Amino acid sequence: MGSWKQGRRPITIAILAMGGEGGGVLSTWIADTAERSGYVAQATQVAGVAQRTGTTVYYVELYPQDADDAVVEGRVRNEPVLSMFPIPGQCDIVVASELMEAGRAVQRGFVTPDRTTFICSTNRVYSIDEKSAVGDGRVDSEQLLASVRVAARRFVGADFMQMAVAERSVISSALFGALAGSAALPFERSIFEESIQAAGKGVKKSLAAFARGFDMAADAVRAEQAPARERVMLTLTRREPSPEDLREVELTRQASDDPCSLIGPKLQTQGRRIAQGFPAASRLMLVRGCLRTALYQDEKYATRYLDRIERLLAVESDPDGAALLTTEAARYTALLMTYQDTIHVALQKIRAARLADIRVESRAKNDQLVDVYEYLHPDVSEVTDTMPAAVGKALRANKLFAAAVKGARGGGIVINTTSVVGFTTLTTLANLRPMRPTTLRFKRVQKEVDAWLALVTEMARSDYALGVEVTKAAHVIKGYGETFEHGMESFEKLLAAARRMKGRQDASERLAELRRVALSDEGGESLELALTTVTGPGVDGASVPSAP
Repeated sequence: MGSWKQGRRPITIAILAMGGEGGGVLSTWIADTAERSGYVAQATQVAGVAQRTGTTVYYVELYPQDADDAVVEGRVRNEPVLSMFPIPGQCDIVVASELMEAGRAVQRGFVTPDRTTFICSTNRVYSIDEKSAVGDGRVDSEQLLASVRVAARRFVGADFMQMAVAERSVISSALFGALAGSAALPFERSIFEESIQAAGKGVKKSLAAFARGFDMAADAVRAEQAPARERVMLTLTRREPSPEDLREVELTRQASDDPCSLIGPKLQTQGRRIAQGFPAASRLMLVRGCLRTALYQDEKYATRYLDRIERLLAVESDPDGAALLTTEAARYTALLMTYQDTIHVALQKIRAARLADIRVESRAKNDQLVDVYEYLHPDVSEVTDTMPAAVGKALRANKLFAAAVKGARGGGIVINTTSVVGFTTLTTLANLRPMRPTTLRFKRVQKEVDAWLALVTEMARSDYALGVEVTKAAHVIKGYGETFEHGMESFEKLLAAARRMKGRQDASERLAELRRVALSDEGGESLELALTTVTGPGVDGASVPSAP
């Protein structure tokens, strides 16, 4: 009888990937490689429905044959019976196309420290829940990476998506290379490459991505097998400062020493003012705020922005340290002053850099045309907010005007930005910037921002930490439509709570906790409960100035 009847087990491989990432191709390549090496291979898939285009578990079993497994005439079965599903605790190799998928693999018990070689791409594709959270709903990638790293016997982790993109290939090619380089399968590299070549599609690019993945995994294995005194931690499987991190450090230093070098030729006056009159720790944020407000409106608007922040210096009690009050006020004041109106949206749509990025992302050649379509759905408030204040205020409550806007909008407006008519329309809207100060929303926003900063100053004068938290309360304002309205309601309640708690020793800690609740509360019920618990009933925010 064949040795498969004597207890020998197959090599078991689970692949967790999302739709469109080539998980099926990867499992096919693995099975083909095994069959080329004389193995019996079976590849199956279990499709699922998830919040990120559908997640699928691909499962491959490879059974090693030898002379004892030769076909025997009359035998009931000449091949082993292989499983169609991965079994928790029984996976020799697990491949995850993304960090959250790696977490799912660990959670489902596919990865174990006594058996599993775990190959994981450390890039992230955020779930709907993460994207739609009012606050920062993202799962902590570093914490997730730390947990998945210790779950396996051997962990091979890197941004395989970036490797694939660099070669204009797909992630399955880089993961296939990592599998080959990890030495988790007893096959020669050339046989893996033959499977790619046999597929006949995108061979050159796939082989290039394969090579990148292979080299990374091979280096990881060599480092792991080195003598203890020579072994080094793999920088690819832990958090190291990214180029963006290092650039942020350098920008902070540069802004502290010479803000004028970062702020551009038209804002040198503002740059000198930042250098001479504001705490060093806040200067980079102020530079960014000036650039943002100037782009949004003009240089005078950037000066108005600095005027507002300058008023807080009288209550800044830590000018030589972190200067949190000034820094946080600089952050949120700039954001509130540059609210999204139709003028700004139009400006963003026609930016040359944006259109160039679209051509790069779509991989368009120089002689190819690319059409960019915008899908707009303006409501009455967006239209009236962009009108002169008196006109907008009169029409906002006019039912006939509302019906006319709804009828003109229909199910939505589609504009081809790259057409003559579409580009001209958006350019005309963007060129309305000079009239923005006369519009209904602009006038309202300026009053509301000043009222909010007055409250920040009032609180910081007697309780610096509470003043900082009142500044951070603006974090709950974001989005548009119902999301914006909900954020405004939460913001007003937080400011009302701050007034009620003024004088309490734990006021800042309490307000910080209320802000965290508001950022994770879609319906408002959790914040209402927390407000009652912390401050008592009656926090309705009715008398509190609101922000845009």
